[in-house]
Amino acid sequence: MPGQRSITETEKLVASRLGDITIRHEQMAVVSNIHRAAAAVRQHLENSVLRDVDLTWTGFVVLWVIWIWGESESRQIAEEAGVSKGTLTGVSRTLESRGLVARSEHASDRRLVLLRLTPQGEDLMRRVFPDFNAEEAFVAEGLSAEECLTTADALRRIVRQVEENGEERRLRLLGGSPPAPRRSGRRPKAAGIDRAPDAQP
Repeated sequence: MPGQRSITETEKLVASRLGDITIRHEQMAVVSNIHRAAAAVRQHLENSVLRDVDLTWTGFVVLWVIWIWGESESRQIAEEAGVSKGTLTGVSRTLESRGLVARSEHASDRRLVLLRLTPQGEDLMRRVFPDFNAEEAFVAEGLSAEECLTTADALRRIVRQVEENGEERRLRLLGGSPPAPRRSGRRPKAAGIDRAPDAQP
């Protein structure tokens, strides 16, 4: 299988490149392959089942969270879906424009936004999830039922480790300081330059 050869070749190249740098190879392999597996699964589902209903992975996850938890505050949905509040705002507006999600103000705090599935959204999730699950079964076809349970349990322990101990670890690594704000990746403008070079004053 090309994918399996690619993983093996990559791991050999990594070992060769790192040489005598002291690292924990087994743990690196776990985290690296979590990332590779997540990317491969996401791409497969976006290009198959979700493509048929014109949903992105994030859009589906947001619908899933609301479907399972019921009407919820947007900040809770963002946290459960693993996205930023800004990303959720864009995704929820798209879903709302398609008639899949409805928003309302919180009864006691108008600053809070509640999201719920519309009947159309409920119907979509009931229709699409069996097909989504069939692809989950396809993805895990190489594992026995026991291996699926073992893998799922191991992944839960990894998630729990980060959730329960990650904040303390981050603070220790950063010397007690909070993380710096994320940068957009754009270069800052030079002082006093805010127009094209050939622009007239």
